[in-house]
Amino acid sequence: MKKIWIITLFPNYFDPLINFGITGSALRGERGANFEIRTVQLRNFTPKDYKGVDDSPYGGGAGMVMRADVLKEALLKGVVLEGNYGEDFKSKLHIIFPGPRGRTWDNSYCKDFANRFNEENSKDLVFICGRYEGIDERFLTLFVDEQISIGDYILTGGEIPTMAIIDSSLRFVSGVLGNKDSSKQESFQDDLLEHPQYTRPKSFEGIEVPDILISGHHLKIEKYQKEESLRLTKLHRPDLLTKKEKQ
Repeated sequence: MKKIWIITLFPNYFDPLINFGITGSALRGERGANFEIRTVQLRNFTPKDYKGVDDSPYGGGAGMVMRADVLKEALLKGVVLEGNYGEDFKSKLHIIFPGPRGRTWDNSYCKDFANRFNEENSKDLVFICGRYEGIDERFLTLFVDEQISIGDYILTGGEIPTMAIIDSSLRFVSGVLGNKDSSKQESFQDDLLEHPQYTRPKSFEGIEVPDILISGHHLKIEKYQKEESLRLTKLHRPDLLTKKEKQ
Protein backbone atom coordinates (compact mmCIF):
# COMPACT_ATOMS: atom_id res chain seq x y z
CA MET A 1 0.00 0.00 0.00
CA LYS A 2 1.33 3.42 -0.99
CA LYS A 3 1.21 5.91 1.86
CA ILE A 4 0.89 9.66 1.45
CA TRP A 5 1.88 11.53 4.61
CA ILE A 6 1.01 15.20 5.12
CA ILE A 7 2.62 17.29 7.85
CA THR A 8 0.32 20.23 8.48
CA LEU A 9 -1.08 22.61 11.07
CA PHE A 10 -4.58 21.97 9.70
CA PRO A 11 -5.29 18.24 9.19
CA ASN A 12 -9.01 18.90 8.72
CA TYR A 13 -8.20 20.72 5.48
CA PHE A 14 -7.88 17.30 3.87
CA ASP A 15 -11.21 15.83 4.97
CA PRO A 16 -13.00 16.76 1.70
CA LEU A 17 -10.15 15.29 -0.36
CA ILE A 18 -10.49 11.97 1.45
CA ASN A 19 -14.27 11.87 1.78
CA PHE A 20 -15.56 13.06 -1.58
CA GLY A 21 -15.19 12.46 -5.30
CA ILE A 22 -12.99 10.20 -7.38
CA THR A 23 -9.84 11.09 -5.44
CA GLY A 24 -11.56 10.31 -2.16
CA SER A 25 -12.66 6.92 -3.48
CA ALA A 26 -9.10 6.16 -4.56
CA LEU A 27 -7.67 7.21 -1.21
CA ARG A 28 -10.22 4.98 0.54
CA GLY A 29 -9.16 2.03 -1.62
CA GLU A 30 -12.45 1.82 -3.49
CA ARG A 31 -11.24 2.19 -7.09
CA GLY A 32 -8.67 -0.55 -7.48
CA ALA A 33 -5.87 1.75 -6.31
CA ASN A 34 -4.16 0.93 -3.03
CA PHE A 35 -3.47 4.19 -1.18
CA GLU A 36 -3.54 5.48 2.34
CA ILE A 37 -3.35 9.15 3.28
CA ARG A 38 -2.23 10.08 6.78
CA THR A 39 -2.03 13.56 8.27
CA VAL A 40 0.41 14.59 11.00
CA GLN A 41 -0.46 17.50 13.30
CA LEU A 42 2.67 19.64 13.47
CA ARG A 43 1.72 21.26 16.80
CA ASN A 44 2.06 17.90 18.55
CA PHE A 45 5.84 18.09 18.15
CA THR A 46 6.72 21.46 19.68
CA PRO A 47 9.24 21.50 22.58
CA LYS A 48 7.63 21.73 26.01
CA ASP A 49 9.16 25.12 26.71
CA TYR A 50 7.90 26.62 23.46
CA LYS A 51 4.30 27.39 22.57
CA GLY A 52 4.53 27.59 18.80
CA VAL A 53 5.91 25.99 15.70
CA ASP A 54 7.33 29.29 14.44
CA ASP A 55 9.63 32.10 15.55
CA SER A 56 10.93 35.49 14.43
CA PRO A 57 13.38 35.41 11.50
CA TYR A 58 17.05 36.04 12.14
CA GLY A 59 18.07 39.26 10.43
CA GLY A 60 14.65 40.79 10.95
CA GLY A 61 11.72 41.07 8.62
CA ALA A 62 7.97 40.74 8.63
CA GLY A 63 6.18 37.58 9.68
CA MET A 64 7.31 34.38 11.32
CA VAL A 65 9.30 31.35 10.15
CA MET A 66 8.47 27.71 10.83
CA ARG A 67 11.12 26.09 13.01
CA ALA A 68 13.42 23.41 11.57
CA ASP A 69 13.57 21.49 14.86
CA VAL A 70 9.80 21.18 15.13
CA LEU A 71 9.51 20.06 11.51
CA LYS A 72 12.26 17.49 12.07
CA GLU A 73 10.47 16.09 15.12
CA ALA A 74 7.23 15.81 13.18
CA LEU A 75 9.01 14.01 10.36
CA LEU A 76 11.01 11.60 12.53
CA LYS A 77 8.35 10.83 15.12
CA GLY A 78 5.11 11.49 13.26
CA VAL A 79 6.13 9.79 10.01
CA VAL A 80 9.33 7.73 10.28
CA LEU A 81 8.62 6.21 13.70
CA GLU A 82 4.87 5.90 13.17
CA GLY A 83 5.36 4.30 9.75
CA ASN A 84 8.23 2.01 10.86
CA TYR A 85 10.58 3.29 8.15
CA GLY A 86 13.73 2.83 10.25
CA GLU A 87 17.05 4.65 10.18
CA ASP A 88 17.32 4.40 6.40
CA PHE A 89 14.02 6.26 5.93
CA LYS A 90 15.50 8.47 3.20
CA SER A 91 15.59 5.43 0.91
CA LYS A 92 11.89 4.77 1.56
CA LEU A 93 10.39 8.27 1.63
CA HIS A 94 10.27 11.10 -0.89
CA ILE A 95 9.76 14.43 0.90
CA ILE A 96 8.04 17.26 -0.98
CA PHE A 97 7.64 20.93 -0.14
CA PRO A 98 5.16 22.92 -2.24
CA GLY A 99 6.97 26.22 -2.73
CA PRO A 100 7.98 28.86 -5.29
CA ARG A 101 11.43 27.44 -6.09
CA GLY A 102 10.06 24.25 -7.56
CA ARG A 103 9.32 23.29 -11.13
CA THR A 104 5.92 24.62 -12.16
CA TRP A 105 3.18 22.00 -12.05
CA ASP A 106 1.65 21.27 -15.44
CA ASN A 107 0.07 18.32 -17.22
CA SER A 108 3.38 16.79 -18.28
CA TYR A 109 4.83 17.07 -14.77
CA CYS A 110 1.59 15.68 -13.38
CA LYS A 111 1.79 12.54 -15.54
CA ASP A 112 5.44 11.98 -14.68
CA PHE A 113 4.61 12.37 -11.01
CA ALA A 114 1.73 9.88 -11.29
CA ASN A 115 4.09 7.26 -12.70
CA ARG A 116 5.67 7.09 -9.26
CA PHE A 117 2.42 5.69 -7.92
CA ASN A 118 2.34 3.07 -10.68
CA GLU A 119 5.83 1.79 -9.90
CA GLU A 120 5.86 -1.09 -7.43
CA ASN A 121 9.06 -0.01 -5.70
CA SER A 122 8.32 3.71 -5.57
CA LYS A 123 8.79 5.54 -2.30
CA ASP A 124 6.00 6.69 -0.02
CA LEU A 125 5.40 10.45 -0.18
CA VAL A 126 5.63 13.08 2.54
CA PHE A 127 4.22 16.57 1.94
CA ILE A 128 5.36 19.45 4.15
CA CYS A 129 2.71 22.18 4.31
CA GLY A 130 4.36 25.50 5.00
CA ARG A 131 2.73 28.50 6.66
CA TYR A 132 3.64 32.05 7.66
CA GLU A 133 6.70 33.49 5.82
CA GLY A 134 8.09 30.05 5.05
CA ILE A 135 10.17 27.36 6.73
CA ASP A 136 13.74 27.37 8.03
CA GLU A 137 16.21 26.90 5.16
CA ARG A 138 18.09 24.21 7.07
CA PHE A 139 15.12 21.87 7.02
CA LEU A 140 14.81 22.32 3.25
CA THR A 141 18.51 21.57 2.81
CA LEU A 142 18.64 18.50 5.02
CA PHE A 143 15.33 16.79 4.42
CA VAL A 144 13.38 18.01 1.38
CA ASP A 145 13.87 16.06 -1.87
CA GLU A 146 11.64 18.04 -4.21
CA GLN A 147 9.92 21.40 -4.34
CA ILE A 148 6.85 21.92 -6.52
CA SER A 149 5.26 25.22 -7.54
CA ILE A 150 1.64 25.34 -8.69
CA GLY A 151 1.99 28.87 -10.06
CA ASP A 152 3.47 32.32 -9.65
CA TYR A 153 1.26 33.58 -6.83
CA ILE A 154 1.16 33.34 -3.05
CA LEU A 155 -1.19 31.23 -0.92
CA THR A 156 -1.47 31.32 2.86
CA GLY A 157 -0.24 27.75 3.21
CA GLY A 158 0.83 24.56 1.51
CA GLU A 159 -2.41 22.65 2.05
CA ILE A 160 -4.15 23.77 -1.15
CA PRO A 161 -1.11 23.07 -3.37
CA THR A 162 -0.73 19.65 -1.75
CA MET A 163 -4.36 18.82 -2.48
CA ALA A 164 -4.02 20.07 -6.05
CA ILE A 165 -0.95 17.90 -6.64
CA ILE A 166 -2.56 14.78 -5.16
CA ASP A 167 -5.93 15.28 -6.86
CA SER A 168 -4.54 15.96 -10.33
CA SER A 169 -1.87 13.23 -10.29
CA LEU A 170 -4.06 10.44 -8.94
CA ARG A 171 -6.26 10.74 -12.03
CA PHE A 172 -3.39 9.28 -14.07
CA VAL A 173 -2.92 6.29 -11.77
CA SER A 174 -4.14 2.97 -13.13
CA GLY A 175 -7.58 2.06 -11.86
CA VAL A 176 -8.56 5.46 -10.45
CA LEU A 177 -10.73 6.65 -13.35
CA GLY A 178 -13.60 4.41 -14.37
CA ASN A 179 -12.82 4.97 -18.05
CA LYS A 180 -9.09 4.72 -18.75
CA ASP A 181 -9.48 6.99 -21.81
CA SER A 182 -10.95 9.87 -19.78
CA SER A 183 -7.58 11.36 -18.91
CA LYS A 184 -6.51 11.18 -22.57
CA GLN A 185 -9.31 13.40 -23.85
CA GLU A 186 -9.07 16.46 -21.65
CA SER A 187 -7.62 19.95 -21.74
CA PHE A 188 -3.81 20.23 -21.88
CA GLN A 189 -3.38 16.85 -23.56
CA ASP A 190 -1.05 17.58 -26.49
CA ASP A 191 -0.99 21.19 -25.25
CA LEU A 192 -4.53 21.85 -26.50
CA LEU A 193 -7.81 22.69 -24.80
CA GLU A 194 -10.54 20.09 -24.86
CA HIS A 195 -13.25 20.29 -27.52
CA PRO A 196 -16.76 21.50 -26.50
CA GLN A 197 -19.00 18.98 -24.73
CA TYR A 198 -22.78 18.55 -25.16
CA THR A 199 -25.48 16.37 -23.62
CA ARG A 200 -29.30 16.32 -23.36
CA PRO A 201 -31.46 18.24 -24.07
CA LYS A 202 -30.69 18.42 -27.80
CA SER A 203 -32.00 21.97 -27.90
CA PHE A 204 -31.30 24.49 -25.12
CA GLU A 205 -32.33 28.16 -25.24
CA GLY A 206 -32.53 27.93 -29.03
CA ILE A 207 -29.04 26.44 -29.40
CA GLU A 208 -28.88 23.00 -31.00
CA VAL A 209 -26.29 20.30 -30.51
CA PRO A 210 -24.05 20.26 -33.65
CA ASP A 211 -25.47 17.79 -36.16
CA ILE A 212 -22.13 16.06 -36.62
CA LEU A 213 -22.18 14.83 -33.01
CA ILE A 214 -25.42 12.94 -33.53
CA SER A 215 -24.53 11.65 -36.99
CA GLY A 216 -23.02 8.41 -35.76
CA HIS A 217 -20.05 8.89 -38.13
CA HIS A 218 -17.12 8.35 -35.76
CA LEU A 219 -14.32 9.46 -38.07
CA LYS A 220 -16.09 12.71 -38.90
CA ILE A 221 -16.85 13.29 -35.20
CA GLU A 222 -13.20 12.75 -34.30
CA LYS A 223 -12.09 15.18 -37.02
CA TYR A 224 -14.66 17.76 -35.86
CA GLN A 225 -13.54 17.47 -32.24
CA LYS A 226 -9.87 17.92 -33.15
CA GLU A 227 -10.73 21.02 -35.18
CA GLU A 228 -12.80 22.43 -32.33
CA SER A 229 -10.01 21.72 -29.87
CA LEU A 230 -7.59 23.70 -32.02
CA ARG A 231 -10.11 26.52 -32.53
CA LEU A 232 -10.73 26.94 -28.79
CA THR A 233 -7.02 26.85 -28.04
CA LYS A 234 -6.33 29.58 -30.60
CA LEU A 235 -9.18 31.64 -29.15
CA HIS A 236 -8.58 31.23 -25.42
CA ARG A 237 -5.02 29.94 -24.88
CA PRO A 238 -2.80 30.80 -27.87
CA ASP A 239 0.19 30.53 -25.51
CA LEU A 240 -0.29 26.76 -25.53
CA LEU A 241 0.22 26.68 -29.29
CA THR A 242 3.41 28.71 -28.93
CA LYS A 243 4.63 26.19 -26.38
CA LYS A 244 3.75 23.36 -28.73
CA GLU A 245 5.69 24.93 -31.60
CA LYS A 246 8.82 25.22 -29.44
CA GLN A 247 8.86 21.53 -28.58
